[in-house]
Amino acid sequence: MKRSSWWRGAGFLLMWVPLVVAATEMGDGPMLIEVERFTVLPQGVRHPEGIAVDPESGEFFVGTFDARMPESARNNALLRYSAKGELIAQRSFGATPLTGVAFRDGQVYVLNFGASRLQRMPAGFDANTPVEDVAVFATLSPAAPTERRIENPDGSHDRITYGASGLPAINGMVFDRTGNLYVSDSFQGAIYRIERATQCAPCKVELFSRDPLLGTTGALPFGANGMAFSADERVLYINNAGDGRVLRMTMPSGPVSVLAEGVYGADGLLFHQGRLWAASNQVDSIVALDEKGRVRARAGRFEGIDADGAPRGLLFPAASAVQGDWMLVINLALPITAAQGDEWEEDVTRWTISRFRIPAQADLAGR
Repeated sequence: MKRSSWWRGAGFLLMWVPLVVAATEMGDGPMLIEVERFTVLPQGVRHPEGIAVDPESGEFFVGTFDARMPESARNNALLRYSAKGELIAQRSFGATPLTGVAFRDGQVYVLNFGASRLQRMPAGFDANTPVEDVAVFATLSPAAPTERRIENPDGSHDRITYGASGLPAINGMVFDRTGNLYVSDSFQGAIYRIERATQCAPCKVELFSRDPLLGTTGALPFGANGMAFSADERVLYINNAGDGRVLRMTMPSGPVSVLAEGVYGADGLLFHQGRLWAASNQVDSIVALDEKGRVRARAGRFEGIDADGAPRGLLFPAASAVQGDWMLVINLALPITAAQGDEWEEDVTRWTISRFRIPAQADLAGR
């Protein structure tokens, strides 16, 4: 989720970007990639949060995180688009916000954040297709993750003690090759595992990891978020949005360690052609990391609000998905501070999906 009032770094960004551009021109820094608008959400539908693609047809699916108050004002939906970005179907979820979306074996899986449930529908759904409950997520005991000890350079140490009310905050998910599903919990600092999730309903939810690195005390209150497997599935990568970190967990039992720092608002995550693509929602970009955590490419930036009320470029990108040679990126554009006038997201009235061409492996390999 998006920036708090502490983020006043526009001046820093304006000074910093030209340095990166200059480094790129000399071939010494990350590749910079331009993005373009692909499609606009239908009128009255806002805050796209999760996205998945059917790799065969190119159709893609978008879930929304509309958490306005009162609840009666909300209009959450799962949207189905053609490969060309034309809206095919819209299935209402009413007042319950959605987070993660995944495609597997002809089914679309959604994390219903508001109902604390994993649900699914056939990929060819329409407005009246029944929604199937797959699994229910509950309060953990204890609800908060264990404390974290931090060693300081001066020889002292800090101890972070977490709090949690017991609300499951199911957020990101990823399938492995055999159909097991892994789900992150951003409030309770946990990773769940559902064995053979495509073959059961109701399914058993197992607690897979409760490492202290999965929790956060950051300005963004969301810890464990997007997830992705390495190509050989020996490593599970996990974003921690509040800490601005990408974590790595050696499968099947850990340990969990820090791969990369400074990915502010690390949100959606995917692994593609040897690179980790992380949505950095606090700096309105998608970054490509190598498996040592170095930034090799950076896609997009916020460029203002168009006359139709939609953002230009990226504004609070929450997730991405591969569609052939393209990467699709959703712009959540969600204002989250109590103050008025401090966030560009407040001016957005139409919500968009952007895209960019994925660089060739050879081009990224040299950076």
